[in-house]
Amino acid sequence: MEVSLPLSVAADHPAYAGHFPGQPILPGVVLLDEALHALAVRQGLEGAVGQIKSAKFPSPVTPGEALRLRYVETTAGFFRFEVTAGERLAASGVFAFAATGSGTAAE
Repeated sequence: MEVSLPLSVAADHPAYAGHFPGQPILPGVVLLDEALHALAVRQGLEGAVGQIKSAKFPSPVTPGEALRLRYVETTAGFFRFEVTAGERLAASGVFAFAATGSGTAAE
């Protein structure tokens, strides 16, 4: 079952400031972090360590764009995701989570 939810990144997020002066775009790492966090919260996995299995960034995100995270859990326990900026695909890939007991990720 696909889940779809809004993803919020403030237009004045500090990452925009130095990631390209005059033409700011959101760094991919920030976009992935926001998406991973939103997915973890939605799935009740805040105490789990997230791992990015794969990621692609077909188009940039500029300040103020409306973002949406869509994801589906696979039979293997991974999460395939897409982040759209309006109608454009901004990022896609696969996340995995590992519960932690001692502060280290399970392999």
